[in-house]
Amino acid sequence: MTSKVIIKKNKDQRIHGIYLVTDRDLCIYHNLTTVIKKSILGGVRIVQLREKSCSTKEFLEIAKEIKELLKNTNIPFIINDRVDIALAVQADGVHLGQSDMPLEIARKLLGDQAIIGISIEEFDQLHSIPSSANIDYIGVSPIFSTPTKTDTKNIWGIEGLKKIRRDTSLPIVAIGGINEGNAKEIISAGADSIAVVSYLCSALDPEENAKKILPFFS
Repeated sequence: MTSKVIIKKNKDQRIHGIYLVTDRDLCIYHNLTTVIKKSILGGVRIVQLREKSCSTKEFLEIAKEIKELLKNTNIPFIINDRVDIALAVQADGVHLGQSDMPLEIARKLLGDQAIIGISIEEFDQLHSIPSSANIDYIGVSPIFSTPTKTDTKNIWGIEGLKKIRRDTSLPIVAIGGINEGNAKEIISAGADSIAVVSYLCSALDPEENAKKILPFFS
């Protein structure tokens, strides 16, 4: 039987609620800035900037813009993958994948107050997290099949999410194929936060879509 993963003494209350992961290619009806603004009005509590294909210079400029947009909102600003971009714009933290910078090094670079999350695609990865990284949350990815997560090894499903919940006290961010039709079940299975991409980025009305999920967290 595996041992329960040890975490920070106090659970990070910032990792709770609707977590917007951006994708400019999926912003059909609005530009990225408008999507973020409308999503926040609908109840988004965390914003992650994800840029997989643009140059470092462009990524940095977009990050600066979003950082300014989120100023005075108390909404954590997370950078996907790129610790250097997070440092450059003084973002609140980073979300890392299994092939990104080692967690311990990211923690040393970003400091104790930074939010650091890590994607878990296989169960064994949960128990290989070094305690020295002192991470703030895990991203369980993907819960359901989704075209925005094409490089993953495993579909967790509800039972997989429950298994992860039993084995860790870390805040869990669930991602992958989430919408108003399954959000309640995912939260009931143990997710502290649900991350959405196309559900908000591709929405005609991101504010209204976010409001459909928000009550499930009450």
